[in-house]
Amino acid sequence: MKNLRETLEKTIRNVPDFPKPGIQFKDITPILESPVLSRAVVAEFVKLFEGVQVDAVAGIESRGFLYGLPLAMELNVPFIVMRKKGKLPAKTVSYSYALEYGTAEIEVHKGAVKPGMNVLVHDDLLATGGTACAAAELVKTEGGSLAGFSFIIELEMLKGREKLADYNRPNLSLLKYA
Repeated sequence: MKNLRETLEKTIRNVPDFPKPGIQFKDITPILESPVLSRAVVAEFVKLFEGVQVDAVAGIESRGFLYGLPLAMELNVPFIVMRKKGKLPAKTVSYSYALEYGTAEIEVHKGAVKPGMNVLVHDDLLATGGTACAAAELVKTEGGSLAGFSFIIELEMLKGREKLADYNRPNLSLLKYA
């Protein structure tokens, strides 16, 4: 695809006042309607992480699954599911993190991240960085290393990139909105 970023900008739907007034929601579901565009997204992530040792891709529930799994398949590495507390059926390890109003917790199956494994954390959107940091901490808790972060969209005004800077790993977003 000649200019992926331009095509993505034209494809992503802006939904005003969702989920509450004043929010301009960036809806990626129109991308999912195009197999050609979806393949281009995965190919771009593969290209961006060329030269980075990636032993697994961890997708954050739930939109991180949409491109995280195909990315893992393209890289020929395992896909690790990270979900909200209480959603995984076997023994888990969890990490609690602060939200603007309260806390949240994500989990991973115990043993999904192998010691020494370099894990790429993927989600559709980088906002404040809290969930991505929690995912990185889960990787570290299980003895893994962080290969980097990948996002389709980054909302720069929420400064999530600053939180991720502490990890000193590649943090790549296909689109950035100021």
